[in-house]
Amino acid sequence: MVVGCMHTRSSVPPPAILALAALATAGHLLAQAPYEGPRTIAVTEILPAAFVQGPHFTLGPTVATPGYFDEFTVTSDYGVFEVEGQTMLAVRLREVEALARLDDVSKTEVFAQAAGNAVLNVGKGAVAAAKDPVATAQGVGAGIKRFGVNLGRRAKRTTDKVVEGASSNEEGGPSASEKAAAAGQSAAYAVLGVNASMRRWAEKVGADPYTTNPTLRKALEDVGQIDAAGNIAAKVVVPIPMVVSSASTVGNLVWKQDPEELLKLNEKRLAELGVDKPAAGAFFKTKPFTLTYQTAFIDGLYATKARGAADYVDTATGCETEREALFFTESAVLLKAFHATSPVTALLPDSRALVAKAADGRAVVLLPVDWVRWTAAFEAGAADIAARARAELGATRLELHITGRMTPTAKARLTALGWAVTEQVPIPGTWARRG
Repeated sequence: MVVGCMHTRSSVPPPAILALAALATAGHLLAQAPYEGPRTIAVTEILPAAFVQGPHFTLGPTVATPGYFDEFTVTSDYGVFEVEGQTMLAVRLREVEALARLDDVSKTEVFAQAAGNAVLNVGKGAVAAAKDPVATAQGVGAGIKRFGVNLGRRAKRTTDKVVEGASSNEEGGPSASEKAAAAGQSAAYAVLGVNASMRRWAEKVGADPYTTNPTLRKALEDVGQIDAAGNIAAKVVVPIPMVVSSASTVGNLVWKQDPEELLKLNEKRLAELGVDKPAAGAFFKTKPFTLTYQTAFIDGLYATKARGAADYVDTATGCETEREALFFTESAVLLKAFHATSPVTALLPDSRALVAKAADGRAVVLLPVDWVRWTAAFEAGAADIAARARAELGATRLELHITGRMTPTAKARLTALGWAVTEQVPIPGTWARRG
């Protein structure tokens, strides 16, 4: 009836009516667009040559993407292992480079003279790893446990062992950092064993001193023991790898700061964010959060001090894999960068995907994933986040900032639902390299 009235009054020219009809038809066709399946593509389609093959590693020729992250197979001088996600790949390749640099250092005349009868067996360890790649890979990502499809509300923890004993962290009892330091399986895995010499050498080769890679950790321990007095490090020049040439604040903290002091700093910052002691204790005992991830995660949230930050700590608590810990950490790093240009006032509670409310009324989802296709789960998640962002945050606009790419269909569908999409958003710091 409205269209008839418009024809009668000639208030809208015929070309405009045709345009509206075309849009309506396009919208109907868009609504009928089918859901999309996973992909398998050549690794050279998504990564530059330097990431596909190097002096000490080679990637498998194809990459499967069953969910949000690309899955790679890495064959290196230090073992064969599987990797979930491009940024996790950057971590592993950086570790391979660090091992190679330590191996080179062990062969220098300066090191040989200082070592005396001691031997840094990086090369020997590499041979052992190559002979038993399965055993090596178990420590650095074998048997991928894929990141779940749920980007919305956190799962209920009915039998979550990570929170066992957290309630005992009462006033006067052991602090969260003391518990973390005492638990061999804690987030701060063996942090008190990471001495200044290990951290100094980790910085020289651009490595994470709290790495989960057992081969690299052993090499850092060995070189740290040989160089306990620090008189070798000053004499050996090791070019800093490009991926860490501009160290972030967090990088400087994990390289320079005593681990116990860093644990106490993290504990203090969580308290200032409104995280109570039991919740902080549970977070510190979440095994995949190494001290490095832990520090970067807290640093990102602390930069905003936004309402809902404490809840996001609870959401990240209890994650089971390093991939998950890296997802939450990168989300917080993205939050800090976004806040620097668009002040954040609140975070959506009970959401695995980090949703930030900007001062200008936007609700922005900061999503550090490789690839998004149109699926029933993603459609439902986007609808739920949109409804909750409007209702709970008072959002007036919806945006998605993704570090990877979306399929054309997914982008078109999301745009039709009122979202503005920005792809290939860089992750500041050591995670910024991306193909």
